[in-house]
Amino acid sequence: MTVSARNVPGIVLSAIIAAVLVLFIAYPLGTVLVESFVIRGPMTLERISAVTSHALEAMPPEERSQATERWVATATEAETVDATAAAFELTGIPVTWDRKAPYSDQSVRATAAVAALSPQERASFDEAYPLAHIALHKRIALAFKVKDALGQDGFDELRLGSESRFGLDNYLEVMRDSQLRTAAFNSLRLAFCAMLSTVCLAFALAYGVNFGGVRWPGVTRAVLLTPLVAPPVLIATATVMLFGRRGLATFTFLDQWLGLIDAEKSNIYGFAGVLIAQTLAFMPAAFIVFDNVMRKHNGNLDEASANLGARHAQTFARVTLPMTWPAIKRAVVLVFILSLTDFGNPMLLGNDMPVLAELIYDQITAFQNTPLAAAICVWLLIPSLIIYLMLESVGRRKRYSSAGAGGRRSELALPLGWRAVLSGLTTTVALIILAIYVTMALGAVVRVWGVDWSFTLGYFTDAGVDVGLAGTGYGSSDRGLGLVWSSVSLALVAAPIGGLLGIVVGYVIERLRPPGANIIFFIAMAPAIVPGIIFGIGYIVAFNLPFGVKALALTGTSAILVLNILFSNLFVGVLAARAALQGLDPAIEEAAEGLGAGLVTRFVRVILPMLRPALLLGSLYVFIDGLTTLSSVIFLVSGNHKLASVAIFNHATSGEFGYAGAKSLLLLLFALTAMALVWLLDAPGNNRARDLGRRLKAVAERRRAVPARPEKA
Repeated sequence: MTVSARNVPGIVLSAIIAAVLVLFIAYPLGTVLVESFVIRGPMTLERISAVTSHALEAMPPEERSQATERWVATATEAETVDATAAAFELTGIPVTWDRKAPYSDQSVRATAAVAALSPQERASFDEAYPLAHIALHKRIALAFKVKDALGQDGFDELRLGSESRFGLDNYLEVMRDSQLRTAAFNSLRLAFCAMLSTVCLAFALAYGVNFGGVRWPGVTRAVLLTPLVAPPVLIATATVMLFGRRGLATFTFLDQWLGLIDAEKSNIYGFAGVLIAQTLAFMPAAFIVFDNVMRKHNGNLDEASANLGARHAQTFARVTLPMTWPAIKRAVVLVFILSLTDFGNPMLLGNDMPVLAELIYDQITAFQNTPLAAAICVWLLIPSLIIYLMLESVGRRKRYSSAGAGGRRSELALPLGWRAVLSGLTTTVALIILAIYVTMALGAVVRVWGVDWSFTLGYFTDAGVDVGLAGTGYGSSDRGLGLVWSSVSLALVAAPIGGLLGIVVGYVIERLRPPGANIIFFIAMAPAIVPGIIFGIGYIVAFNLPFGVKALALTGTSAILVLNILFSNLFVGVLAARAALQGLDPAIEEAAEGLGAGLVTRFVRVILPMLRPALLLGSLYVFIDGLTTLSSVIFLVSGNHKLASVAIFNHATSGEFGYAGAKSLLLLLFALTAMALVWLLDAPGNNRARDLGRRLKAVAERRRAVPARPEKA
């Protein structure tokens, strides 16, 4: 590309955008991969002896001799035995006594073993024993004596006696550890079952909505997509409230009132409960995939099939189903990944059924073992990648497009039986979704779910309801509604920045097209491909001590939450901006440039107004995800900076359904309000943008129509 003064601003902007994406997307994801190979643990005996020997050499000879004699002379019986065994190992002499026996017995046998050594072996032992004793028992005292000579890194290495190295141990641990093997089997089994149930259900619902199977397709579509803006684990929480050990259906009706079951034994907990919750939770995402394809289906194909004598079932099997194969592939991979990386539903409903995503959560929060957690994250991607490659190999030489006027529904009516089944299924799912929201609303206004049904609004106040731990003043400090306002404020910060940045990235890729534009696009899309739990761990590893500079650390701050929310959802604004720019005549921008507008002026005065819908969409998506996200931010919250979504999850796991319901309803209210506000802002903006576009396009056409001025001889 030729560099001139005209394209310098574009080059600078492209470089800045590339650097930002690398820093906040590629760098965190790369650190997860690197961290998965890190092995942290105690040094080997040979290594710790070498480090100790190096530290001893830093002492003056006389002081070293005196300290060594004093430390060896004051050794206890147990220390003497351990040092003797270590000296034997260092000199290559086998230990002949039982190291598991009491130290008193070991001392006798160790003394006898030393006495039985040959002169040459005894000389080697006498030389290794003081070093072994100091390395095992006096290493910390030695570290403080030579701290200045060793430096901080050497001091920490000697004092801690641990080291970091690279290896495959964390990956192999999944196969060696029985709990991890069981969790891997449960995760794969659950992912396959959830994939089948969710994809089939979403396909049937999308088919009914788009092919005349339901009476009010617009309203039905809106109801089916409502869980997309729902707070985290809402479906699992409502399922527990209805069918758990104290559930409204299982305990109150079937157990207490009718006496048909024992709710302690007959409830929703276990594999089936997790499967049901995941199916309902992931259905909207798969429904969008199918809905986007079926809305563009050309009804002429179905009518042509019918004219050739095909029955409706044959048309469905040979026309409709093959045309939706690309959507089926995307939905299968999407649901499989969502299920594999879901830890909220299994933790609430699993009944001690371990899954890998839940163990990742434990490794981070309980054991601070980020290398093993990172390795498990990488393992989670492998089955999804295999399925994707297998599906891509099927029908990869075929093209799936319908020539003609796509998006027109067929004039042929669905058979009565098909219509009845699809209508019944769609109505049932819609009623279940509505029942979930009604259950959460009811839980937010009753005193104790399943025990005390008296009405209260205490869960919507900072004081709360004085039941359980809340009544004693102990327990969670997150029961007030202050976290809702914290979530809204952080989302309000991330939303406009994320929406605007998405437009800028899309503009760089689509209009400026710098070298490596495809790489920039791939990095921007990475959070859409990688599960949120991996992105969250990446931010822990990357920004706990970024580039080894402690002053740049972001962990424990609100900034890391805003950045994670912003960049994990940036891809929506990028996709929307690219789609809008592809339909925007470049002549409009050329006209503005011809009138003397620079890059910044063109972007602010021309491009941004015409991309207003994309800007609003990207901002809205960031805002709603900022309210409802869980898997990515649960590792990033701190004592001073918390989110309502994480608090809802904690309330649900501890059975505080009233607090979970109150926060969920408020978050849902804010999300719906934001959607309504965006809808109101979008309509007038479109008209002004179109008027501006028409005026600039007219200018461009007039400039093209002016003949070139002939040159003077």
